[in-house]
Amino acid sequence: MRSVDEQLARVLTAAVRPAPVRVAISEAQGLLCAEEVVAERALPGFDQAAVDGYAVRSVDVQSAAEETVVLPVVGEIPAGSRQPRRLQPGQAVRVATGAPLPTLADAVVPLGYTDEHPAKITVQQPVPSAAFVRRTGEDVQTGDVAVRRGAPIGSAQVGLLAAVGRDKVLVHPRPRISIISLGDELVDVDRTPGQGQVYDVNSYALAAAARDAGAEVTRVGIASNDPRRLREVVEGRLLLSEVVVIAGGVGGAAGGDVRSALADLGSLDDDRVAMQPGSVQSFGRLGPDEIPTFVLPGNPVSALVVFEVLVRPLIRSALGKENPHRRSVSAELLSPITATKGRRGFLRGQLLRDPKNGSYLVQPLGTSGSHLLASLAEANCLIVVEEDVTEVAAGEDVQVRFLSQRS
Repeated sequence: MRSVDEQLARVLTAAVRPAPVRVAISEAQGLLCAEEVVAERALPGFDQAAVDGYAVRSVDVQSAAEETVVLPVVGEIPAGSRQPRRLQPGQAVRVATGAPLPTLADAVVPLGYTDEHPAKITVQQPVPSAAFVRRTGEDVQTGDVAVRRGAPIGSAQVGLLAAVGRDKVLVHPRPRISIISLGDELVDVDRTPGQGQVYDVNSYALAAAARDAGAEVTRVGIASNDPRRLREVVEGRLLLSEVVVIAGGVGGAAGGDVRSALADLGSLDDDRVAMQPGSVQSFGRLGPDEIPTFVLPGNPVSALVVFEVLVRPLIRSALGKENPHRRSVSAELLSPITATKGRRGFLRGQLLRDPKNGSYLVQPLGTSGSHLLASLAEANCLIVVEEDVTEVAAGEDVQVRFLSQRS
């Protein structure tokens, strides 16, 4: 039986990172930048008013604190104006926020510092040079790196790319993942199950988990158990994916049939992994490009837990994340738990904060049954119990991993 850490190491070495692609900045959010974006223009691109007010020479209003300063208003410049203006000594020009400053102006007197007279203003407070002015290149100079290679592109980065005039950017794209369900007992959710049939839960749940991880997902749905047809489906998806996940057909005779059907595409191991739930699983690299391929348990909770522990880090690694793992913290256990000796346990839990001191508390949810999906839907964390531990008493500390609600 292989340890979780050994299996995870094998999985992460198989990560296939897609080649960088150039996309519109509106499509880049959530991806990693794959180039050094050098600003070809300054930001701001010109001296502009930071507030509504009056563009002036600061020297003309420096005595406003001791004596009355009155300046004639010789015009107005709205935001977006392309008409150049020149300010003469002893004059003021009304400006809107974002408006370009007239030549010779080096400061803006806010409206609240004046009486706002339309023809001649009384300045009640002096302003120093550069006051209430956004200077050319104050944010980004021409030639500066606006967004660095490897930086996550969020809303601020998208805004900065737009501000420096970039409509496209080179990024590491989302890895493509195909999700396939196996099982003669499965029907899709738009049909009514007959005797002995159940809905296909896994392809929907795993597709959602893959999207949450950042992948571009194709939910293939239910595939035939017929070896020839299964092989055709998987072979086709290997050409279009960086990861393939098959849910079901992993244990016993069914697992052997799946491995045999895919044998000429590559090798899928059948070693158990020392984890609970989800110890029965398969992993290998299939096709000419050695695409990482998982065969997960048919039980939805087991499938989702194995996905969380092994497949999600692979997707995050393929995205270029330096740390592909979820955040984990230590929390005080509110109820006792038991685990299987020799296997790392991943139990569903509800993570809370102690209102008195802000420390973490965790309440186990439900039982360890791999078919009990409702308790996983309520969970916001997984309680991790190490292989050599079989019991943990209430009040003891345990490690917990955040799930998507708290990531």
